[in-house]
Amino acid sequence: MPINFSTYLTQLNDALVAENGSNLAYLLRPTSPHGKDLVKEFRNPTLASLDYYKGSIQSPWDDIAIRYVLTCSHVAKRRCEDAFKEHSVLVARFLTYFPENRGWTLPALFSILRDLRDLAFDADNFAKGYGQKSDCMEEAARAIAKAFGSCCQDRVSPPEQSRKWGVYYVVGLVLKCYFKIRRISLSKNILRALEANKDIPDLSLYPRSHQVTFRYYLGMLNFLNEDYARAEEELTLAFYHCHVEAQANQERVLTYLLPLRLLKGQLPSDELLSRFPIIRELFEPFISAIRKGDVATFDKALEHWEKKLLELNLWLTLEKAREICLRGLFRKVYVVSSFSSRIPISLFHSGLRIAGIEVDQEETECLLANMIYKGFMRGYISHEKQMVVLANTNAFPKLAERAQPFEYA
Repeated sequence: MPINFSTYLTQLNDALVAENGSNLAYLLRPTSPHGKDLVKEFRNPTLASLDYYKGSIQSPWDDIAIRYVLTCSHVAKRRCEDAFKEHSVLVARFLTYFPENRGWTLPALFSILRDLRDLAFDADNFAKGYGQKSDCMEEAARAIAKAFGSCCQDRVSPPEQSRKWGVYYVVGLVLKCYFKIRRISLSKNILRALEANKDIPDLSLYPRSHQVTFRYYLGMLNFLNEDYARAEEELTLAFYHCHVEAQANQERVLTYLLPLRLLKGQLPSDELLSRFPIIRELFEPFISAIRKGDVATFDKALEHWEKKLLELNLWLTLEKAREICLRGLFRKVYVVSSFSSRIPISLFHSGLRIAGIEVDQEETECLLANMIYKGFMRGYISHEKQMVVLANTNAFPKLAERAQPFEYA
């Protein structure tokens, strides 16, 4: 049944009196059915035309209700930037009220911040489509960071009703914004604030969805900083804690976890790849080349997927994995030579040329020396005799057994 603004104000007030956070979130969502009813009621509302309703309910909720109507009106007319601006004011008014209350307001906080991010995304995309500049997502990030501070600063609520239970959800939102606007360095401020607040409950006590989002972005930050060991740890936890039906989220995590596993020589099963067709399409050429020690095919895959890999910040990681492919080729030479511990460099050189890699013998020697130095092969090179002398046992140790399995520099 359609509702008018007076009924809406009554419902809003009832949710506040009852401290019903879920209902409050529903009432403030621009996509809720009552939003359309209010748009039809006012047609073309303005701040001046709605001034009559000031004081109808307690402040700041009278103004929040008015801003809600204006936001819904702009959303209906696809005025993206105006919708974002009005909703930004709504969020600012809410944040004046939020610190005075306990955690029952968290569902409403989550909802309005998520809508703020989505409206910012739409506004920036709309402006970009017309060749204009828009900083809405940057503004949204600042507002969400302010909300994070309000969550952290609750020192009076009982533990079970603390606003601190909103910390990791809000952190996930602000990190999404930072990644979107490519201001990833700002994430350090948020992480430092988390570390400084020792009374924030342990991450394991938060809802699993909050944990997964936080661990994903923490893994990504470490990935971009080339701290691959920490990145693998966080992304692994994110993947295995992800909801079984959250296919898109699992795929997002795997896009970065899988290359890290490749660097350790851990190749994914066909069963796993079959569950994620997009992942299979991107990585299967590299996986197949590594299995065969086919360096030429690996190089072609790098060239073919270069643009996509650069967009995903994966090109450098996959380029490092080329050494695993090279190790596989050299091991083939070792097998062909009947596992001999003394193999002429010329034999490795021939192996490279047969595989379609045109290098001279001096460069082959350099590649072999590099393999030995990095722990891919065990032995030494006799330059004088142009011979590779390999260990009698475990000449090609497992990649995960290297002292620094992620060390490729």
